[in-house]
Amino acid sequence: MKICRWMHEVKAVILMVVVQFFLAGLNVLYKLATYDGMSLRVIVSYRFIFATLFLIPLALIFERKKRPKLTWTILFQAFLCGFFGGSLCQNLYSESLVLTSATFASAMANLIPAVTFILAASFGLEEMGISTLAGKAKVVGTLMGITGAMLLTFCKGAVIHIWSKQVNLMKLITPNGRHAAASNGSLVLGCIFAMGTCLSFSVWLIIQAKMSARYPCPYSSTALMSTMAAIQSAVFTICVEKDWSQWRLGWNIRE
Repeated sequence: MKICRWMHEVKAVILMVVVQFFLAGLNVLYKLATYDGMSLRVIVSYRFIFATLFLIPLALIFERKKRPKLTWTILFQAFLCGFFGGSLCQNLYSESLVLTSATFASAMANLIPAVTFILAASFGLEEMGISTLAGKAKVVGTLMGITGAMLLTFCKGAVIHIWSKQVNLMKLITPNGRHAAASNGSLVLGCIFAMGTCLSFSVWLIIQAKMSARYPCPYSSTALMSTMAAIQSAVFTICVEKDWSQWRLGWNIRE
């Protein structure tokens, strides 16, 4: 019994590591797409549109008979999850990715557990238990996460060579796709967007926990969230992005 449990834990850890590799690759692809002049707002919209098209059939197949009744409360929670964990979070993250670096934006995501713990403790959803070993570990982990993220503000991106091209992941990308030197103002704004990403994602985790208690269907709840995020992101992009050619899809790195 213990061996089976240990094997399941090992598999879970391996899957989490694989997911982190995919996310790291996604961040680099995002950055490369901006070098070719593509709007990341469009990428975010397509991301949730494709996710919705993929998840809805899974929800209909695997949770067809065990899905509870859909209420207005659940729909509102799904809307909030789609906003804080989807459209707002990803658009803030993409802006921070453009203004700083792929490494910095990824590393700042390590603040999410710390921010989530602070918010949950502030709203009485999490007991600090400072007198216990677990409580002390939470506080120490929170302080270490914040300290590590703050140290990254002094790091500078390096020039890497990809496909015989020089790609400096610290350069600022202007809306027309041209490179510009990363100024202190743009870096500070990128840091603010990164912090906003952590805060938005943390709020989403708290709301999602509430939604999961009422609607314990992972495929259906994720499909609902993706649908809301797709609608929100598409409306936002259409209002902000005036160049309709940005929506064109192709086979190169830009699209």
